[in-house]
Amino acid sequence: MHASTRKLLDERDRADITVPMIAADAGVTPSTIYRRWGDITEVFADVAIERLRPDAPPRETGSVRGDLVAWAQEYLEEMSSPVGRSALRDVVMSGDTNPLQCATFCRTQIETILGRGDPAGSGGQGVVEHVIDHVVAPIVYRILFDLDPLEADRVGVLVDQALDAAVRV
Repeated sequence: MHASTRKLLDERDRADITVPMIAADAGVTPSTIYRRWGDITEVFADVAIERLRPDAPPRETGSVRGDLVAWAQEYLEEMSSPVGRSALRDVVMSGDTNPLQCATFCRTQIETILGRGDPAGSGGQGVVEHVIDHVVAPIVYRILFDLDPLEADRVGVLVDQALDAAVRV
C-alpha cells in the first residue's frame, strides 16, 4: 500500500489520487484500504509517518548543544523540503494519533542527544520540553503557516534560548 501510494504521489497531484487508484496499483480491493485506514487522508498520513520516522540516531558533534543544533538544522532542512512539507500537512490533517507519533519521533531524538550529556541517561524531561517549545515548534509553525521557513542560521539561537530557559526553571 505504501509503495503504491508513494508511486502515485510521485506521478500525480495528491488531489487526483483516490483510494480505488491506490488499491488497483497495490492489487487489493478498495474495501481493504477503507477497512484498514478509513479514508485517503489516513492513507496519506500513514505514508507520511513512514517518511518522517528517523532512520538513524542523531549525529554526534562532541557537545549536547552542537548535537541539538545539527539535529534541528537537519530537521528544518528535511521538513521544509516539498516532500517534508507535504508529509507534515498529511499528518496534521489526519486523526489524533498520527501527530502524536511525530511528536514521539522528535522527543526520542532529543532525549537521545540529551542523554549523551547525562551519565545517568535521563535526558532531563524539562529540557526536552524546552527544546520542543523553543526549537521544534517555531520550525514547524514556520513550515506550515508562514511563507518562508526559518533560516538555518537561526537554529543555533533557538537552541541557546531553549537551553537557557531550561536552566532558569
